Amino acid sequence: MSPQPQAAVGAPLSRVDGRLKVTGKAQYAADFDPDGVVHAVVVDSTVALGRITGIDARAAEAQPGVLTVISHLNAPTLEYRDNPGGYNPPGRRLRAFQDDQILFHGQPVAVVVATTLEVAQHAADLVEVEYELRKPTTDMSGSPAGGTPQNYARGDAAAALDSAAVRMDMTYGLARNHHNAMEPHATVARWDGDRLTVWDKTQWVQGTRNELAAVFGIPQDSVRVISPFVGGAFGNASRVWPQTTIAAVAAREAKRPVKLALTREQLYFHVGYRPTYEYRVRVGSDRRGRVTGMIHDLRSETSRYETHGEPILSLGQMLYDTPNVRMTHRSVPLDVNTPTWMRGPGYATASYAVESAMDELAYEVGVDPIELRLRNEPEDDPSDGLPFSTRRLRECLATGAREFGWNRRNPRPRSTRDGDWLIGTGMAAGAYHTRRDPAQASVRLDADGTALVQSAASDMGPGTYTSMTQVAADALGLTMRNVTFRLGDSLMPPAPLQGGSKTMASVGSAVQDGCDKLRQQAIKLAVEDERSPLYGVDPADVVVRGGRLHVRDNPVRGETYRQLMARNNRTRLEANGSYTPGEEVERFSTHAYAATFAEVAVDARLGLVRVRRMLGVYDAGRIISPKLADSQALGAMVGGIGTALLEHTVTDHRDGRIVNANLADYLVPVNADVPDLRAIYLEGEDTEADPLGVKGLGEVVQVGVAPAVANAVFHATGRRIRELPITAEVML
Repeated sequence: MSPQPQAAVGAPLSRVDGRLKVTGKAQYAADFDPDGVVHAVVVDSTVALGRITGIDARAAEAQPGVLTVISHLNAPTLEYRDNPGGYNPPGRRLRAFQDDQILFHGQPVAVVVATTLEVAQHAADLVEVEYELRKPTTDMSGSPAGGTPQNYARGDAAAALDSAAVRMDMTYGLARNHHNAMEPHATVARWDGDRLTVWDKTQWVQGTRNELAAVFGIPQDSVRVISPFVGGAFGNASRVWPQTTIAAVAAREAKRPVKLALTREQLYFHVGYRPTYEYRVRVGSDRRGRVTGMIHDLRSETSRYETHGEPILSLGQMLYDTPNVRMTHRSVPLDVNTPTWMRGPGYATASYAVESAMDELAYEVGVDPIELRLRNEPEDDPSDGLPFSTRRLRECLATGAREFGWNRRNPRPRSTRDGDWLIGTGMAAGAYHTRRDPAQASVRLDADGTALVQSAASDMGPGTYTSMTQVAADALGLTMRNVTFRLGDSLMPPAPLQGGSKTMASVGSAVQDGCDKLRQQAIKLAVEDERSPLYGVDPADVVVRGGRLHVRDNPVRGETYRQLMARNNRTRLEANGSYTPGEEVERFSTHAYAATFAEVAVDARLGLVRVRRMLGVYDAGRIISPKLADSQALGAMVGGIGTALLEHTVTDHRDGRIVNANLADYLVPVNADVPDLRAIYLEGEDTEADPLGVKGLGEVVQVGVAPAVANAVFHATGRRIRELPITAEVML
């Protein structure tokens, strides 16, 4: 078929759902109010480890408007079947109200259901819980690792380090980070007989459906999950947390639809977080900075009941051409709730250690940090020997150096001042695996020339509604306003979790396939219709633009979809699209790449760190929507500033309580913290990765931000800080 004109893809278009959001008409989970809905409030454990010895709910139950109080004393027994199609980590997932055991501070121990939220909140405060206490362990330092370590090796790293001309040994620490999305987790649950409908904050409606079916022991087609809008998630809505199950239990027991929304404080222990890491790196190189060996030893926190895993070893395996590598990752079980993925999982964390170590090596051997990375660029993926589908990290580094003005920096640390401020610049490289999963989409073209495209995808913020509409509009030859894309309903064609930067490659490819099929249907109908101006034309010579089918080199000869369908008495045309990753997964190493540059100012007397400007340059394949891409890239820079300078969880290790479980004390970047930010995307596409030529953007833009800031702090001050966040107290 003739290539379609590209009018929407690549254009800096505003979000198609923007008006709904700014006018308050977009409905998030807690905005749904089915008839008769009542409210639930969870009672949380005030201890971190032990056993419930008593629950007195009499005062709560006596309050006017209270319908029921549910705890392990009266909750129904739930099946909690295995769910191999979900995203539960290894272990025994937390079972809501199924026993008297307390595993972490803040664990749900009861739920109050009442006719109003205010009554439920008041009654929850009246529930008295008694415990048999045990001493919790919540501090990773000094705690033993558990389970089988994750290992990787190539070559003989120990021998390489022993014989290296330059040897360095560094240990980096990263604090626990919480997602703190604007929308808190919320669930509305309703039972209609034995059928369950749930409106939920989730990044994967069908994953939530599968998990609820497993928990309640009912068929998957007895559960429907609806989530048209998600107010940010960054990974913490990728699995089902206890509040979703609790809402469904409460609705079944109260025989009324139930709404349950977590408070801001509860988000710190009801759902997961980016875990604390200790990351030791030993590097050996020659005098020119050519790395000959690296040894990585990592420890990270997890809960005792589940083992959180993420691709923490991947970046150290493939980013540089290191012939000898040894890696060991050990999980440390603690009396805490289970961590989860957070933007750029694994890669963003590893980049701080790897890219800080490379920066330290550059200064040790007297080589520019960019030049050091260029000297260690691989030809093929050193982790598996596969050729890169595309790898343009060199171009990212060169473009970034030029646009950032890297050549103007004095390479000597603590050499540049602006009054009381010490000025420094730093950079870091990054990568993220191009992930893709099977996906499907349905496409319908109505007689009025408008189209409806549907897939059970999610949109937690990257602009899925808009980008899918762009792909569909160009593939169908329609304007954006004549295409509607719908998502967020488990009854729609299957789609994967929105995470790992795989939605555009997976769902987008399915949308492209379905729209191509429908367009070809219409072209076939026209060229075989004796009454059509296109009768007898080779289908390969027909394109569609603005809803009009015409000969590619003769735009006058053609007709509209509406004319074609009216003449053939068609009320609609339909097609189903699908995408399944093929052999390219085994033939190529596919990654997106980033080079991040930062300039900071550090107050020489007070130790305050301010980021002055940042630049990110990305090799992410084809950019479907530059405006949405900027939203992703600039937002990730803001998040990376938070990781580098502000964000950390403070736990009272005596009782496991999170001390700063609020946005007043857990600091995130605000407008005053955010400098001039700029993003550049290399032109091109990666057709080996997927049919759309995209490589994923939402994760890679976070990888390398924190080390770029940290490296700039070193250049400004001459002091190497090896623990994040870099606070004024640390600098002093």
